[in-house]
Amino acid sequence: MANGVKVAINKNKINEDEQWDGSKGYITNTGLPVEVVYEQYRDLWQIEWAYRITKGILELRPMFHFTQKRIEAHICICFVAYKVYKELERILQTSGIKLSVDKVLDIAKTITTIKVKLPISGETITKTMLLTPIHESIAKLFDENFWKSFRVTHCQSQE
Repeated sequence: MANGVKVAINKNKINEDEQWDGSKGYITNTGLPVEVVYEQYRDLWQIEWAYRITKGILELRPMFHFTQKRIEAHICICFVAYKVYKELERILQTSGIKLSVDKVLDIAKTITTIKVKLPISGETITKTMLLTPIHESIAKLFDENFWKSFRVTHCQSQE
């Protein structure tokens, strides 16, 4: 090398360093037991995944609020949206429906409830249109009253 500088690879240092390959280390300033720190970091992927869901799938974006009340309301809305997402995910897993939450939401957008008011009696008939077997499977996950207000199309019968 220039100016008389010599460079050499120290094979002993490389061999010593190899013993740590594949190992993880954690540095913390807490007084928690080692096992607790390890358990918390082991579950870190869930926090990272929650962040991806809120930023990606739920498309939540930063809002510029200037009052404490509005900031707290925004955080609450974000939390509730994530909780609803996770609850739907849990319901899908326990019911054995092997679809993602995103897919179920896309399918649910195609379910329509129709209300028809009969002209003579004035009675209103409500019917949720479940056109496919997957519509039926998704509908069974929820109480029937849930669908009565879902994408309602009003129709009036003509004589």
